[in-house]
Amino acid sequence: MNKLTELLNALESNIMFTEKKNPAVSESSVGWHIEHSLLTINLIIESLQKSNPANYKWKFNFTKMLVYTMNKIPRGRAKSPASVRPSLDFTAQTLQQHLAITRARIEELKNLQPNQYFEHPFFGK
Repeated sequence: MNKLTELLNALESNIMFTEKKNPAVSESSVGWHIEHSLLTINLIIESLQKSNPANYKWKFNFTKMLVYTMNKIPRGRAKSPASVRPSLDFTAQTLQQHLAITRARIEELKNLQPNQYFEHPFFGK
């Protein structure tokens, strides 16, 4: 939980740069990346809460193992799913509101059971 809290603090500290872009890094703005991160965290929490621990079964996934071993996700290899792609109507204020919602959702993780899982679109369960 502490790492997630640290991540949210880092995201919050960059909200002031919502409109900034660095084309060498991404075509999207800092705000877009913050909103994308918040949408992703919330969707994962929702998936964890809805999962049935009895259905969890570990399965080897070479791509997942490679990414975990290298501790790096290759850039530009895949597009994020539509469910975590932000609309363009966010502002610094709406990012702050979404951040508050995400902080509350993270607290809900304490109520999860062992083996509740999230099915990643590329890495699986």
